[in-house]
Amino acid sequence: MLRAFRDAFRIPDLRRKIVFTLLLLAVYRLGSAIPTPGVNSAALSQANSGGLFGLISMISGGNLSQFSIFALGVLPYITASIVIQLMTTTIPALEKLSKEGEEGRKKINQFTRYAAVGLGTLQALFFSLYINSNPSFIAVGWEPGLFTILVMVLTQVAGIAFTMWIGERITEVGVGNGISLIITAGIIAVYPTEIANTAELFRTDAVQLMPLLAFIAVIIATIAGIVYVYQAERRVPVTYARARGGAAGQARGAGQATWLPIKVNQAGVIPVIFASAMLILPNLIASATATRAPEVNAWIQSNLVFGAPLYIALEAALIFGFTYLYNSVQFDPKRIAEQLREAGGFIPGVRPGVPTAEFLGGISGRLSLWGAVFLVVLTIFPQVVQRATGITTFQFSGTGLLIIVGVALETLKQLEAQLTVRRYDGFISKGRIRSRLNN
Repeated sequence: MLRAFRDAFRIPDLRRKIVFTLLLLAVYRLGSAIPTPGVNSAALSQANSGGLFGLISMISGGNLSQFSIFALGVLPYITASIVIQLMTTTIPALEKLSKEGEEGRKKINQFTRYAAVGLGTLQALFFSLYINSNPSFIAVGWEPGLFTILVMVLTQVAGIAFTMWIGERITEVGVGNGISLIITAGIIAVYPTEIANTAELFRTDAVQLMPLLAFIAVIIATIAGIVYVYQAERRVPVTYARARGGAAGQARGAGQATWLPIKVNQAGVIPVIFASAMLILPNLIASATATRAPEVNAWIQSNLVFGAPLYIALEAALIFGFTYLYNSVQFDPKRIAEQLREAGGFIPGVRPGVPTAEFLGGISGRLSLWGAVFLVVLTIFPQVVQRATGITTFQFSGTGLLIIVGVALETLKQLEAQLTVRRYDGFISKGRIRSRLNN
């Protein structure tokens, strides 16, 4: 990994891309320190330090708990992307548009941006109402009311649009997926403070050495497990009975064998994000209506908070449900079986058509089960570890580590691919020069 980055910095073009990416990420993190007008960031952050915003705040790098100008950041864009992706498989017009190549992709991206702004406006309004429901969250010189809510909503919508622009520019001009890198930068940004707080606990003897070492060992083991599962895949053998065109237009010989890779964790962290977003709504509603329904608020605050048994059970059930839902949309056995049949491919020992679709569906279902179990363990295990060790200053989240590891591996693959292309081009150029000299 380090070798790939070192080689990338030796190539001027790639070095400019990396520097450009880092500069845009620095701009994003700079905006994270600017509070939204009318918000008492210190009071809001202290009130929500107990996990009210949970994973959502962690993904935004703490921006949501402080309600900075980038508080919502890429969250509306992620939600809109998933919704548009689900609609693409169910709405014929969008499905047809997705098959029109680059132009269709641009139109779908445009629809995603509009949907992100719309969803972001609703989310900004919801959070603004929540903040205005508590006068202590309002900054000095401001009064709760319509004007304050309007200023907060407009600021957040502008922040959403600017964050999307940064992500798209990184994807087009820089290195890696811009939205994923922004999320990763937000998660990593809170680690130095949390590490310092944990070290302070150890220095003051609030945490003993053995629990601290066990905590560190669990983190390292979790990272190793994430890397292993993230790259794990089931390779289904496929044989082509007749010649077919390759990806670059070349013909592949009859009887050539290859495989169809199916990842164990096909859904990534999407089910966890959706489950956390669903569970955060009762807390926000209870906080906003605490004076009107104190009994409901007390029940929610005691049963639907981070780490509570009911919260963990509901989160596990939602992760299982969203994993199967997302995988069923992403991996369509009937469509893949039809594509294999049209290309003259078949799975050895399985008849083409419906039997192939059923065979692939069975494999996908079993992998979805193990993928869901992996995400549930990754979500619940850190909560158990923190309770056992007593270290709560470090936001140990398996989901956050999964995002960091996944984005790092994907970015590394892109860097290695670009390095390979440039080395290949240089090899061809040198060969042409030598042939001209020999002639």
